[in-house]
Amino acid sequence: MRVLHFFKTSIFDGAGGTQQVMDTLARGSGRLGFEVDVLALSRNPVPATADMGGYRLHRSRLDLEVASTGMSLSVIPRFAEMARRADLVHYHFPWPFMDLLHFLVRVKKPSVVTYHSDIVRQSGLLRLYRPLMNRFLKDVTHIVTTSPNYLETSEVLADFREKTSVIPIGLNRNAYPAAEALRVAEWRQRFGSRFFLFIGVLRYYKGLHILLQASQGAEFTVVIVGAGPAELELKNQAALLGLSNVHFLGQVSEADKVALLVACFCVVFPSHLRSEAFGVSLLEGAMYGKPMISSEIGTGTSFVNIAGETGLVVPPSAPMALQQAMRRLWESPEEAAAMGRCAEERYWAHFTAEKMVKSYVDLYKAVA
Repeated sequence: MRVLHFFKTSIFDGAGGTQQVMDTLARGSGRLGFEVDVLALSRNPVPATADMGGYRLHRSRLDLEVASTGMSLSVIPRFAEMARRADLVHYHFPWPFMDLLHFLVRVKKPSVVTYHSDIVRQSGLLRLYRPLMNRFLKDVTHIVTTSPNYLETSEVLADFREKTSVIPIGLNRNAYPAAEALRVAEWRQRFGSRFFLFIGVLRYYKGLHILLQASQGAEFTVVIVGAGPAELELKNQAALLGLSNVHFLGQVSEADKVALLVACFCVVFPSHLRSEAFGVSLLEGAMYGKPMISSEIGTGTSFVNIAGETGLVVPPSAPMALQQAMRRLWESPEEAAAMGRCAEERYWAHFTAEKMVKSYVDLYKAVA
């Protein structure tokens, strides 16, 4: 079976959860004998086609981007040709330009859309886009969301429940480099034997401004890994608050990321808006046996992190509640360690790449 994945960016150009999921799924299904292509946009589409070890990545030039919606003229005939040759088209939502192309090239193949997130920030534009979005979701064969929490709380998915199923995001532990003891020791020497860790793109919905407020006057250390559009604003906030206990590392290598996950005491994930539909880096914390702290926003973060079992869940946009949760684990290391063990057990039970790939492969066969 030939499967075509279509999204606005790929693993080459974006380090977000959607790109990582698409890459993991494409590699996994490719190893199972599927012929897999991934088509995406890029500001620098060189090479235009690349062998990714299990699938082929095709990139077309990004011509214009408006409200996080990338557009490209050259991708239109390319998508039409690739969709014609595919047995099944797998879309990754949201991307309004993709919806438009679905109708423009008149895709008549079986189709699956992974519904990664509601559209939250562009609420004004959503009113204009909604008719196209609803028509697109009605036209595709099947919809997948990544957690039962999101299915229950999404107003959009409520209209399509009869053809929507849940397949949790899965990670492949073996795809991560082994933790180097020397790197782990170096990070612990720099930040202490216990520190809180955040990993992710520094975006508006990640709630890092809340984490900075929660860190004010606290005795614990917070390490922030990642870069993004909110970086300068966050660093300015940290300076104004006089936060000597908060450290911004920017982007780090995979080897250092793994070492930090092993070295840290707890993963903190303060995302406060529904744009955070799942939280792949939160799941990475569970995979490495770390207790987690997250906010209750009605999405997959509370599916990954079960309150009182794998970590603590606090109200969104509540700095004092977040600080209290951090202090509770800081002062109760045995409770934190027990939660970390539960988190890792939950990862192996529900969130492996093998489970995710198998579920999608079974769905492909049923849909096609």
